[in-house]
Amino acid sequence: MPPEYPPPEGYGNPGYPQPVHGQPYMPQVYYGYGQWQEPEPEPKADHGQMLRGILILAAVAGVVTVVVGLLLMVNAPAEYGLAGRTPLKLQAQPPENLPASVGPGGPGQPLTQAAPTAPAPAPPLPPAPPMQPSTPKRLVIKKLGINAPIKSVGLDKRGAIETPPINNPNLVGWYRYGPTAGQSGPAVMLGHKDTTTRTAVFTRLDQLKYGDTIEVTRMDGTVAIFTVGGVEQADKLTFPTNRVYGDAENAELRLITCGGTYNRTTGHYQDNVIVYARMTGTRAAPRR
Repeated sequence: MPPEYPPPEGYGNPGYPQPVHGQPYMPQVYYGYGQWQEPEPEPKADHGQMLRGILILAAVAGVVTVVVGLLLMVNAPAEYGLAGRTPLKLQAQPPENLPASVGPGGPGQPLTQAAPTAPAPAPPLPPAPPMQPSTPKRLVIKKLGINAPIKSVGLDKRGAIETPPINNPNLVGWYRYGPTAGQSGPAVMLGHKDTTTRTAVFTRLDQLKYGDTIEVTRMDGTVAIFTVGGVEQADKLTFPTNRVYGDAENAELRLITCGGTYNRTTGHYQDNVIVYARMTGTRAAPRR
């Protein structure tokens, strides 16, 4: 069913209609060996046998030296700097399962809504430099099996962002009065969760998690690669407007759909599911 996404006043490009409100020592031991003084060889001596004897004696002397040294270290560890040592402690490792939402819910918990003043969650990778504006053409989320065309949308008669036509469930709407994907600022895209007869493009949007990847193919032949920072489920009546539409220095992406309980009386879902992502890379789109 159609989600409702009212962006704030002043969002988008100046001069365009603005939508209404609504969202890681070991000691080193050195061993000294005395210089071996070879005896004067006798004229008929067997030199090979003599050399073997020298090597055997040297090996035995080395083993004795090592054993004596180890015994001394064991009996007087303080003299060799071995007393009072403590084992190295490993640093705490990051959790395997990071929270799926920006709200108070932890790993494995339902998506929640963050505090109104909470900033948009950041992904694990550094941001990529923003690009020049270019119309987005296709949205790809491999994890969810999404490969959908993008249609620009504006405002409806109520001043809210239009939703893409319901007769094409595999269609994503991009709010054309805001930044384009890859441009500095939050590019906003929306899609249906379902229709009256079947699931739609964003039906599994709430399954995205911290670190997942989203790709947007642009008209200029580039692909903007975004990394998810968090997912939020927010009541439509308290939609985090500033967090979704507020100014951003980096190239950001917001994906929005419906979620929560379905109200049969109004024909709408109670909540919105919001994905927060940041551009972390780019590449050339494949030639067709």
